[in-house]
Amino acid sequence: MKKLIAIDLDGTLLSSHIEISQENIKALQEAQEAGHIVMICSGRAPEDIKIVLEKTPLECPIAGSNGTMVIADGKLLSQVSIQKEIVQSVAKILNEQKFPFKIYTNKGIFVAKTWSERMLVFLEENPDIAKGLTEKEYKFMTEQPKETDTIKHFEKVEDILSNSEVTIQKFFVPTLSGKNELITCLKDVKGISVTTSGPYNIEIMDVNGHKGNGVKVMAEYFNIPIEDTVAIGDNFNDVPMLEVAGLSVAMGNADPTVKEMADVVTLTNNEHGVAHAIREYI
Repeated sequence: MKKLIAIDLDGTLLSSHIEISQENIKALQEAQEAGHIVMICSGRAPEDIKIVLEKTPLECPIAGSNGTMVIADGKLLSQVSIQKEIVQSVAKILNEQKFPFKIYTNKGIFVAKTWSERMLVFLEENPDIAKGLTEKEYKFMTEQPKETDTIKHFEKVEDILSNSEVTIQKFFVPTLSGKNELITCLKDVKGISVTTSGPYNIEIMDVNGHKGNGVKVMAEYFNIPIEDTVAIGDNFNDVPMLEVAGLSVAMGNADPTVKEMADVVTLTNNEHGVAHAIREYI
């Protein structure tokens, strides 16, 4: 029976060395050869997902920015954007509290020109995080990202919103100290959902922008009943797709809460847990 297999990247398909193991690649190819559809469903922007896949022989449809942009066969199947007035409300809160943040859009990732300054403050306020970073990681996190075809700088969020061709799918906010206070403030903003892909960040999308929607759109496109879908993930932003899938698989390194709600638990991402899940359960 043809299945749709939705797989997260970080902490799931990717090892702690940020690479897809040959064992996982082989298992995904075997699944595709057996007639199953393998999709990548990640919090990363579609452009980032494509860069990861280009390092492998894999070709997969994708749902990027937490399922808010669904792409298959070169076509944009679905796009869930945050309304402009809501974007302004969220940005106002983040700026007032001086949080660093990135904005994921259909035209790439926009990074505030104050990123470096705010990240330095963030690490000063969270010394335990800073202590755990290598010199290379610290430099990577605190340097102002260079502008590229997919990464752009901005001064005010209004500069982004003034471009009618740009739609905003997600805010990515590094945070630890002040995290609960920020989430409380964001509860006053209607029409958004707040999740996390790790202990040191939050992600803000439209209330309908989540991985569960990404899986539903892809299943409909490939004419696969939702009960014949499988989702594999490790963190809270994966929960919506784990909830809608016919079979939910948590990684061995997943958050304990995610493990509890999943149907089964596989090996860790450093033990080729995706390959194990595919061969053991699919």
